[in-house]
Amino acid sequence: MNELQQVYEATDVGLVRKGNEDNLAVLENVHVYAVADGMGGEAAGDVASQMLVDTVREMLSGRESVGEDDLCQAVIQANRAIRQYVVEHPGCEGMGTTATLLHIDDQSDSGSWAHVGDSRLYVLRQGSMVLEQITRDHSYVEDLVREGTITPEEAKTHPQRNMLTRAVGALENLPVDSGQLAVHGGDIFLLATDGLMKHVPDEEIVRLLRAGTENPARALVDAALSDGGTDNVTAVVVSLL
Repeated sequence: MNELQQVYEATDVGLVRKGNEDNLAVLENVHVYAVADGMGGEAAGDVASQMLVDTVREMLSGRESVGEDDLCQAVIQANRAIRQYVVEHPGCEGMGTTATLLHIDDQSDSGSWAHVGDSRLYVLRQGSMVLEQITRDHSYVEDLVREGTITPEEAKTHPQRNMLTRAVGALENLPVDSGQLAVHGGDIFLLATDGLMKHVPDEEIVRLLRAGTENPARALVDAALSDGGTDNVTAVVVSLL
């Protein structure tokens, strides 16, 4: 079942930013997918997210098998590389990136993921109209929501909603969230940077994923652009047949 995967990808600079600091990786030979949203200025953010996806490709593309720990190690290695880059380029101090990785095991009905930052991994289960968020945002407003200080609706417009509490490149000893999950035929997985979630509500994401468009990732990105496109936006959609 897991060998029958349809993968779609799209990324766009948006309607406001001058450059695209997002990056993505699709390693179909090992069923590994990643999105990264760079930060630290146009040049530095682009470099950081590119280093993340390059590390994922270098470490995982030739492997016979990939596990949860392999995903985490790729993120940790990217963290080291970005921090070394800053040592060699002091003007890039503060650069970093989010990282959200997914692997679908082609030998069993299972998957694994690794995550840092506020990009997200979702799953839309077969027959469901409810979008399930797998990852947890590492952000200041997410902490406030979890503490009950503000509501999820208030978080959407909070002035510090873009403040991350964890990013690849920001910490010497970087904690990486990770986990495993069951996968089933008909499941749809979405990896996306926050430029999508800023503009497209969950219900519209579900509608577009179910719409049967030629490229649902492009449809999601276009929806974010239609709503203003204030940020770079990237989506990778993995549909299991």
